[in-house]
This record gives sequence, C-alpha cells and structure tokens, in this order.
Amino acid sequence: MANPTMIDTAPQTAAGKVLWHFTMSLDGFVAGPDHAMGWMTGTLSRPGLVEEYVGTTGAVLRGRAGWDADPSARPYGGAWVGPIFVLTHHPEGATPAEDVTFLNCDPAEAVRIGLKAAGGKNLEVHSATIGRQLLALGLLDEIDLHVAPVLLGDGIRLFDNPGGEPITLRHVGERPPTAIVNVRYRPATGAPTPTDGAD
Repeated sequence: MANPTMIDTAPQTAAGKVLWHFTMSLDGFVAGPDHAMGWMTGTLSRPGLVEEYVGTTGAVLRGRAGWDADPSARPYGGAWVGPIFVLTHHPEGATPAEDVTFLNCDPAEAVRIGLKAAGGKNLEVHSATIGRQLLALGLLDEIDLHVAPVLLGDGIRLFDNPGGEPITLRHVGERPPTAIVNVRYRPATGAPTPTDGAD
C-alpha cells in the first residue's frame, strides 16, 4: 500500500502568507447549511497536520456569518491561540470574545491588519466569502485545501461565482503546475442513495 503522505503536499511554512485554508467536501463545500461543521467528524488527516498549521499560523481572518454560527469555536479545536479578526459591516451586536477583533473595513485593509498581527507567520482566511474577495483583489498567496471523502450536497461552497470567468490555478509542489489531481473513492457501506436521480 502506498504511503499516504506521498500524495500530500509539502508541509506548510510560516512565511507571512495570506492563506485560504479549508477542509472541503469532495463536492466543494467548506461548511454545511448554517455553517455546520459536524460533517468533518470521523475524517482523518495525516499525522501532525494540525500541529503543522498551529505552528505556522499567526492570525486568522473570519467572516461574521461563520462567527455568529458558533462564537465559541476556535481554530484547530482550540489548539491554536492567537488574534482572530472578524470582518463585518455591522460590528455592533456581535458576540465579543477574548483575542477577537471586529473589523469594519475593506478586505485589503483587513489583510494588512491581519498580517501585521501575524508577526511574520501566515494569516489564515477561514471565510469563503472573504477568500473570494481576496482572490479577486490578487491578495491571496495560496489556497490550501484538504479534501474529505464526504459529499455534502448543500452548504457553503468554497468558490461560488455564477456567470464569472474561470480562475486558473497552479499546483504548488512536485507535480507539474497544471496537473489534474486524481482521487478515487467508493461509497461507504450503507451510504444513502440519491432520491432524485434519473432511471
């Protein structure tokens, strides 16, 4: 059997990057309906992955909807502690918390503030909406995804841009930069059957 780490990307580095970082379902969702994250329960990542990101993250930039869904949630199950910035047009009424700052500014300014607070480590973006805005502004250094063997079918998509032009990406690592990433799965025993399929 192949070593599972051989198909993974190189370890993340703390290089002052603006990093759009998510675990994503195979069908492109980074959260379920109402920002639910329970779908990640039971999925496995390579050993040391959480510690890798805990050590390379200096600050986190989030959106208000995700914050409101669970103000008690912290990155990496609470293993990471540091400044969290929540970008919102309406900071009034937001649930306050220690080490959390609510920003009412444009995304570029939020990145400037977040990078300064990160102190040379990475600023992780944990918001699909903000990530899309930063991508359009040319302010993302990397998109770092972990694809989970789950099909959600509904929720918050990583990238939703109806009518927009495709955005070409370049793979980071040993593969050719335009190589297709191949994945292969089988449905788990007892997986539900779609009810709206054709005969």
